[in-house]
Amino acid sequence: MDDHIRSTVRRSLQLRHVDCGSCNGCESELALVFSPRYDGQRHGIDMVASPRHADAITVSGPVTVQMQAALARTYDAMGQPRGVIALGDCAIDGHVHASGYASGTGVQSQLPVDLKIPGCPPPPDAILRALTSFMGR
Repeated sequence: MDDHIRSTVRRSLQLRHVDCGSCNGCESELALVFSPRYDGQRHGIDMVASPRHADAITVSGPVTVQMQAALARTYDAMGQPRGVIALGDCAIDGHVHASGYASGTGVQSQLPVDLKIPGCPPPPDAILRALTSFMGR
């Protein structure tokens, strides 16, 4: 991972999420990271509405053919430095969808991945641990 992105996100991490064909399990678990129980904002992690405000994007799903251009546009709209986080097994390697005609083999075939959070879906405590370690905490 680029040291410049790590030094940028030491205090806070602004995320933009892109669903690239997931079953919504990862989105449900990611939403729980910001619930009162886990309180991701207490750790300096927040979701933003625009990729222009994001330090990193979280990507879930196997990156379907129909989502490849949208994912590339989102990544290009981000400022420098920028990070990519593969959320869940589908985003990491396509998981059970890797052999489908409309599905990809995960986000690493499209963009450089800085952090992989495994699981189907990964539980919120694992997501929070991975994001805070990404921040160097």
